Amino acid sequence: MSFTLHDALVPTWQQILGSMTRLLDKAQAHSIERNLPDSTLIDARLADDMLPFGYQIKSVVVHSVGAIQGVRNGLFSPDLSPWPDSFAGLKDQVSNAVTALEKINPNEINGFLGRDMRFEIGERRMDFTAENFLLSFSMPNFFFHATTAYDILRHKGLTIGKRDFIGKPRVKS
Repeated sequence: MSFTLHDALVPTWQQILGSMTRLLDKAQAHSIERNLPDSTLIDARLADDMLPFGYQIKSVVVHSVGAIQGVRNGLFSPDLSPWPDSFAGLKDQVSNAVTALEKINPNEINGFLGRDMRFEIGERRMDFTAENFLLSFSMPNFFFHATTAYDILRHKGLTIGKRDFIGKPRVKS
């Protein structure tokens, strides 16, 4: 049995995006129970110099489907547009990412191997092969932002645990 780039990326992104959906549901329920505006959690940060929860969720999307689009274009630059200011908006972004990943042809992803790819932000440039960009840059960023989103919610008092982050493992059938 061979293992492909698609196998390494897409099911993992889908698993954690599913977790982010459930965390957003729990965050929204927490806010409703406590009569808090969405902004209380969406704008929450772990530290003053870190970006807030809403940015973290948006970045999970950016480093999954956005990374694929970057490889398609041969260029990835971070999406600097504002993140949604509501749970509904954040859930829509995550849902759209899940839908987009479901539509990706595995042969397309596997065909990225060896393709030149560039990351750009401001004056900074980093050249990669597509697979090294996806596995050594976007995947770690994806997990960093997913973990930070989870940590912000824990820090703000939500009753969530490791299973909420890991989601549904792909067990042997």
